Amino acid sequence: MSAARTKEQIAAAIARDIPAGSFVNLGIGQPTLVADHLPPGSGVVLHTENGMLGMGPAARGGPDDPLDPDLTNAGKIPVTALPGASYFHQADSFAMMRGGHLDVCVLGAFQVSVRGDLANWHTGEPDAIPAVGGAMDLAIGAKQVFVMMTLFANDGTPKLVPTCTYPLTGLGCVSRLYTDLATFEVGAGGVRLLEAFGTTRDELTERLGVDLG
Repeated sequence: MSAARTKEQIAAAIARDIPAGSFVNLGIGQPTLVADHLPPGSGVVLHTENGMLGMGPAARGGPDDPLDPDLTNAGKIPVTALPGASYFHQADSFAMMRGGHLDVCVLGAFQVSVRGDLANWHTGEPDAIPAVGGAMDLAIGAKQVFVMMTLFANDGTPKLVPTCTYPLTGLGCVSRLYTDLATFEVGAGGVRLLEAFGTTRDELTERLGVDLG
């Protein structure tokens, strides 16, 4: 049995599954790791909601390669720009997101339902800080929504659930869920286990309490 996946391994799996030539937005947090795993020549063009098309991998910095503080992704992480990259107003960036021009977006999540509902901006707790950003625009605007997250919260509760209990970001928008323990397809027909890591179908069914197709 293979071990549970690391964040980097999940990011690499997502990068392999993004169709060549796609226009893609990577959400703040773990999804930004996907940029470092896109193979050369894939033709994938990365979009950032703060106004850049043609983003490259994260900038590493160093004596001969100083970081540019003005060149960041939406999470304020220093990045590189690929040849041909362009920059534009954030309003134009959101128009691209809302207008259906992105093929794929990769987002983090607090919960995903078996029908593909997404909750990723607020836990509903009184002391929690909401983090709306552009997730709602991406969830409804991208042609495919991939989610990258751990399958269970720190307290052991499932994050793949029959029905989301946290405030929703979008309804029926998630098509693929990548986690440390498994990859799933989700949608109107329910959830289907594609591959498991460090666990079995029976163990996942018992822990999650959902039908895995």
